[in-house]
Amino acid sequence: MNPERSLLLVGATDETVAKAKQLGLHVLLLQHPTKVNAEQERLADRVEVVDYTRWDLVRPIAERLWQAPGFSAATSITEPGLENAARINDLFALGGTGHEVTRRFRDKAVMRAHLDDVRAQLLHRRTDLDDFGQRCGYPFVVKPTDATASIGVHRLDGPADADPVWAEVRRLSGTRTDRVSTLMLLQDFLMEEYIDGPEYSVESFSSAGRHVVIAVTEKFTDPAHFAELGHAVPARLGAAVDTWIRAAVVAFLDRLGLKDGVCHTEIRVGAHGPRVIESHNRIAGDAITDLVHSVYGIDTVKLALAAPFGLAEELPDRPMGRGGAAVRSVVGRAGDVVESVDGVAEAEALPDVLAVRISAKPGETVRPLRDNWDRLGLVAVTGDDTGAAIRRGAELIGGVVRITVKDPDGRPGLAEAAPVSDRTVIPA
Repeated sequence: MNPERSLLLVGATDETVAKAKQLGLHVLLLQHPTKVNAEQERLADRVEVVDYTRWDLVRPIAERLWQAPGFSAATSITEPGLENAARINDLFALGGTGHEVTRRFRDKAVMRAHLDDVRAQLLHRRTDLDDFGQRCGYPFVVKPTDATASIGVHRLDGPADADPVWAEVRRLSGTRTDRVSTLMLLQDFLMEEYIDGPEYSVESFSSAGRHVVIAVTEKFTDPAHFAELGHAVPARLGAAVDTWIRAAVVAFLDRLGLKDGVCHTEIRVGAHGPRVIESHNRIAGDAITDLVHSVYGIDTVKLALAAPFGLAEELPDRPMGRGGAAVRSVVGRAGDVVESVDGVAEAEALPDVLAVRISAKPGETVRPLRDNWDRLGLVAVTGDDTGAAIRRGAELIGGVVRITVKDPDGRPGLAEAAPVSDRTVIPA
């Protein structure tokens, strides 16, 4: 095994390990006991089963692997693995993104402090909610400092919301994220101003401090909660606003000190222009990587893995896209019970379908829609343009992918595509 072509991968999906091997890399995988499987053991050159979120456990294994067989890069593109991959970079002076910069992305309070943002503050006690509302006004948002998928995010529209939100913060603090992963511990919560305006995500790749915005993705949410209901590429924007968003993200990455790697940044365009909501130095979730690959021909997973070895393609300043692609989420009414799931294989076989991911299982009760993990699944599709892809995704849900449900009185029904706004172009 050649150390110069060996990658220490901190946490991964089957797809990530497979793509690393496709690049001709030797893979040393640190995998959590709850995530390891036979496919990863088959693909990776070595698998070390460890709770990779714990540095006290990861460090001695990394030191042993550094001695033999050796490696020249360490990375993670999964949220819980980012910080310890960064610590490994620092420990062996590998040149990848270090822990100080990674922490700015991982901890939303650290990010706001680094940006000198006076309209954000850590939540310590119940009265902080009242004080923040009086100082910054309503509405405002309370969210965990280092969670994902909109878990534990609340909007306060007035003083009356403070008691129930504080009760929920107390309930969640010190617990692990349920329904998706036990790898992330909810601890601190942040208060920050609410930006009223359409939301987008920006997929970028940086190399030696040069930031390329690959795609601006349109994001659909519901004003009653923060669950993501869909995504579309490319975002339907006027040229001036598109340029404005791209410039804001590049300036943000510079301020946070990111030099290399992929990044997924969430941004809202409010009355005073684009404002970064949060950012992650990893790939996007929710099949956004599939949308970007379809439209731009750029595989951000492979970019992230190839970059430390000098194998990443050099991107143009502004990649040109072709056609459109969209993710539509599948949702049901709270309290209904899932009866059956059909049509997944049929949908996956269609030429315009990129991915079908259904989490709903027969016998499960549909939960109230609060965050991404309360959805029943998603489909990702292509189209001639963004609007066509959005419409095609809705056609597949209920038409091909059918999740039958029964309400508490036993009446049958079908899960549906989550509704999305019918905006066309945000003008300059």
